[in-house]
Amino acid sequence: MTNDNMTPNERRATLSLAAIFSTRMLGLFMILPVFALYAQDLEGATPALMGLAIGIYGLLQAVLGIPFGMVSDKFGRKPVIVAGLIIFAIGSVVAALADSIWGVILGRALQGGGAIAAVVMALAADLTREEHRVKSMATIGASIGMSFTVALILGPLLSKWIGVPGIFWATALLGLGAIAVLYLWVPQPVESRLHRDAQAVPAYFSTVLRNPELLRLDFGSFALHMLLTASFVVTPIALRDHAGLALDHHWWVYLGVMLVALVVMVPFVIIAEKKRKMKQIFVGAVGLLIAAELVLMSGWQSLTGLVAGLLLFFIAFNLLEATLPSLVAKITPPDKKGTAMGVYTSSQFFGAFCGGALGGWLYGAAGIGAVFGLCALVGLAWLILAATMRQPRYLSSQLLHVGAISPSEAELLAQRLLSIPGVAEAVVIVEDKAAYLKVDKKILDADALREFSTAES
Repeated sequence: MTNDNMTPNERRATLSLAAIFSTRMLGLFMILPVFALYAQDLEGATPALMGLAIGIYGLLQAVLGIPFGMVSDKFGRKPVIVAGLIIFAIGSVVAALADSIWGVILGRALQGGGAIAAVVMALAADLTREEHRVKSMATIGASIGMSFTVALILGPLLSKWIGVPGIFWATALLGLGAIAVLYLWVPQPVESRLHRDAQAVPAYFSTVLRNPELLRLDFGSFALHMLLTASFVVTPIALRDHAGLALDHHWWVYLGVMLVALVVMVPFVIIAEKKRKMKQIFVGAVGLLIAAELVLMSGWQSLTGLVAGLLLFFIAFNLLEATLPSLVAKITPPDKKGTAMGVYTSSQFFGAFCGGALGGWLYGAAGIGAVFGLCALVGLAWLILAATMRQPRYLSSQLLHVGAISPSEAELLAQRLLSIPGVAEAVVIVEDKAAYLKVDKKILDADALREFSTAES
């Protein structure tokens, strides 16, 4: 029978990898609330190029994220993570030293080129047992959300103290510090192999990309991060130049709206999961996102309008950031979760790229209000797709270590697992020595399920 608690090694691996992931994302995010103002003084800067500099990291992340994960299967997790962090640090230094917009664009592209997200998740899978992998991934995911919140507050503060070049230098140090964490605190995996719950499998791409429900969520991931990045192309400018708030006071706004948004978000997430109102909460959050952009479009010239719009935006944003991955996990087949999440994450980063590029171009062509208007239109398209989605099944992903078995035994085991109350889907992969399950935790007979596990206690 399995132990319900993580081992000290699993906790150490999870927390140290979360630190690596979150510090890297902290460096990327700290630029978001300050760069638009800094870019105005760079040689060759135009609104379009400023937006490109903000979003270009997302293009490289979207293109290289999945390949980096695959390369790590062959060359090892830690060497690939180190290579990615070095590329990231070099990009940060290039951006710090740049005195032209093109230099910063190159630096930001290199930052995105250190696309180690999938590799970190694969290493987490190497270092945790199947029964605790979902918990480990959730912890790492939560650290990313926390780093975003901290970055919005730290960005304006650090900009005052050390300037934007200083933020890039600090980001380089964070990247190098993450390498130290990797070798000093992250355990060495006994074995590195493909994990279908955490990594993309090329053979599964066609199945995932033909699933209309998953494609709706991929578009949602794209749209959400497009709106975030496009909005932040112009929000710092509106706060300083039109609402009259000095840059070193912007953190007041971000701290206030993020704290309120987080408090408001929590009960809705609980209702969505516990009361099984996921679709209603999800669609409502998309509608709130549109309302936020409309408030920003009409009120961007005043501090009150900006604060009100940002508050609505982050309530919706936080809700959607929590529910989108949950919906992907509920909808995707149990053995294809890693592939589905890989496509979802790539869509997210590509959305950040498009948001920066389109937001900058439209700001230059038509002004601040037009950017928020575009965001509202993209939100409306998303609302139509979200409103017509199917009601999700309230199933959770679960893995079970079943040991070495033959193909015929695997087929029989899958049937036996399906007979357990609460097990809705079961796929047994012989080479993985694991069963990939979708379960309804409300009615799951956990004790009966554990009887099939060969994991050590």
